[in-house]
Amino acid sequence: MTAEMVLGVLGAIFASLAFLPQLVKILRTRSAADLSLPTVLLLIANSATWLAYGVVKEARAVVVTNVLMLGMLLLIVALKWKFERAA
Repeated sequence: MTAEMVLGVLGAIFASLAFLPQLVKILRTRSAADLSLPTVLLLIANSATWLAYGVVKEARAVVVTNVLMLGMLLLIVALKWKFERAA
């Protein structure tokens, strides 16, 4: 594996896991009140754009990474909405 591939794989792993700690915290505390919705929405737009790019370029790593990120981000938004309605 080349250095370029190692960097790409590491970047994909870190990007895929980036929102997992936040998601776990929201689930544990049952609160997402301190989370900035505009920031999360921008991150969703970013990830969706990268996903589209990965599909067009047939870049499997980009697609998988951004599908995982989108899933976590959409779950974060859903939980934020759910917990704010319950409060």
